[in-house]
Amino acid sequence: MSLLRVEGLEARYGVSQALFGVTLEVGAGEAVALMGRNGMGKTTTVRAICRMLPSRGVLRFDGQDLHRLPSHRAARLGIGLVPEGRRCFRDLTVVENLLAAARPGPWDRAKVAELFPRLEERSGQVAASLSGGEQQMLAIGRALMTNPRLMILDEATEGLAPLVRAEIWAALGQLRDATEMALLVIDKSVRELAQVADRAVLLERGETVWSGAMAELTPDVSERYVGV
Repeated sequence: MSLLRVEGLEARYGVSQALFGVTLEVGAGEAVALMGRNGMGKTTTVRAICRMLPSRGVLRFDGQDLHRLPSHRAARLGIGLVPEGRRCFRDLTVVENLLAAARPGPWDRAKVAELFPRLEERSGQVAASLSGGEQQMLAIGRALMTNPRLMILDEATEGLAPLVRAEIWAALGQLRDATEMALLVIDKSVRELAQVADRAVLLERGETVWSGAMAELTPDVSERYVGV
């Protein structure tokens, strides 16, 4: 059974409809790439899954209907979010950011420090003083501290230097290989996603237009729906 099941998902911002039929599934321990050009509905899909936006259609997590839940209860089922733009608590220290999100489970400060040693080095600094890459590591670490069963990463490497991007992709590879956590990763880099994701789902104008194994994503399909 799928951990996350989305079928025929529709959502609106006021009178403007943004999603017209998104369908995707994420199995336990599976990594799925959600791809598409800007403005095609990827972040809106994430907002609907995390219950930050009203929606219609099938939306179930571990068999439970997410439509019935507010966002904080959806999170407590085991949905962790690394939002676009990081959104760390700027005036709190690294440690305070991590502890603010902590829930019981295997992920604690020590495990986050193993994944991102730089965060331990910066533990006493406020988030506002960190570099963009360090803030992104903190956003991922904060999501891990919720001990999610599914972690959603919305453009987690956008705008970062190549070396930092490589470090974050390596960390996602470790999460895929060494844990049972499921991943839903939004990004535009087919090459880097191919190293992490088992399957891909492509959106075009608020609809799912292609899904399949990452190895089956041909250059012409990716260029059509993801290329600039």
